Amino acid sequence: MFKRIRQDIDCVFERDPAARSRFEVVTTYPGVHAVILHRLAHGLWRRNWKWLARWISAIARWFTGIEIHPGATIGQRFFIDHGMGVVIGETAEIGDDCTLYHGVTLGGTSWEKGKRHPTLGNNVVIGAGAKVLGPITLNEGARVGSNAVVVKDVPAGATVVGVPGRVVRAKEEQGPHHARRAAFAEKIGFDAYGTTKDMPDPVANAIDALLDHVHAMDQQMENMCKSLKALGMEVDSIKLPDLGPCEIVSQQGHLAEDTLTPEAEELNKQEEKTGN
Repeated sequence: MFKRIRQDIDCVFERDPAARSRFEVVTTYPGVHAVILHRLAHGLWRRNWKWLARWISAIARWFTGIEIHPGATIGQRFFIDHGMGVVIGETAEIGDDCTLYHGVTLGGTSWEKGKRHPTLGNNVVIGAGAKVLGPITLNEGARVGSNAVVVKDVPAGATVVGVPGRVVRAKEEQGPHHARRAAFAEKIGFDAYGTTKDMPDPVANAIDALLDHVHAMDQQMENMCKSLKALGMEVDSIKLPDLGPCEIVSQQGHLAEDTLTPEAEELNKQEEKTGN
């Protein structure tokens, strides 16, 4: 038990850059306090000292705001970051190197005895406010996004987001279309900032598909113009306008003067001359 407690303390430095010393971790981290007291309570629970184990669990809840049933099975190097509001049920099973953030619930959905709480494989991370409910399994390396509600098994290495939780596949490896997408995105001013290369991002994936579609249409139009010119037809070349900043339209339907681009000012002058 003491070896596991040392590992629980040491793993904080790997997952929390704010940790400075073991003394600071031991004296000020409620997640560590809750885990240490759970190790003690769980040992008593297995020796059939049920009431004393529950009493220690209650004391830990009062001091840390984290409720871990003494019957829950927790592996090595378990870290609860911040921790307030975390609830772990009696039949929950947690593997090694798992991380939970504040507000996480590993709860049950049945009043019947037996296995009714989740099982977490190794290296599982559950974001703040997420609820994992029922006797389901989150396999090794699974990730649960903040505030997700998970009620079904999660495959190994998958990421779950939303309510109800749905699996989003990891971002695909950069293929032959990546360079073309990047060039076209730069041309129109789109930049998917703030995303890591392995982060699943449905919005970025949708925009990638739109970029591919627009690029194909642009190429098709160029081919049509070349074909018309080859047949001897004159095709006017139109310079596409540059994409400038967003323009604000006033209630009267005219662009605000302080946001007008030179092209917009010229267009307004022409409209005034023609009376439109």
